[in-house]
Amino acid sequence: MSEVDPETDAVKVASGARDRVHFEEEALELADQVYRVARRLVSSREEAEDLMQETYIRAFRSWRSYTPGTNLRAWLLRILTNLNIDRGRKVQRTPDVQPLEEGDYFLYNKLEQSTGEANLDEERVLERLSQDDVVDALAAVPHNFRDVIVLVDIGDFSYQDAAQILDIPIGTVMSRLHRGRRILKGELANVATEDS
Repeated sequence: MSEVDPETDAVKVASGARDRVHFEEEALELADQVYRVARRLVSSREEAEDLMQETYIRAFRSWRSYTPGTNLRAWLLRILTNLNIDRGRKVQRTPDVQPLEEGDYFLYNKLEQSTGEANLDEERVLERLSQDDVVDALAAVPHNFRDVIVLVDIGDFSYQDAAQILDIPIGTVMSRLHRGRRILKGELANVATEDS
């Protein structure tokens, strides 16, 4: 029967921790170069920052698959490039979504135009919408936006929790929630004014 040597295990854990810290330090030294490449791949600073952040998240998660002594910059840029390709595929599959022009009061403005009545209160608007109408309007919201709305607005998850569940940055959660709510308001406005 073999005995487990606690000292040997402690040495292995400490060695692994040092290796990880060393890897992270080397990877972060290349952050400027990775950002410059990301900036050339996408159209805005925000997208480049998101792409770079996702690259480092993926690199830090799979740091053990990097072979020390090989080209770390090339390894990071391969991750970046693959993520950008995946992002491009998602964009192609996502329907084109135009922002609403009338802002947060789109539903009220649309109802006012259709009925000619001003100062519609919330109860009167809600009377026009059945539960099925709300479900149908939510179903019309594109998938990425709908997931965030369901988690945050219906499930009462925090932005941080939603980000962890969906495995996306918290800024992306906030952006998708804002856009998703605007799309949902437009859908609800269309449903509420169909009968009038």
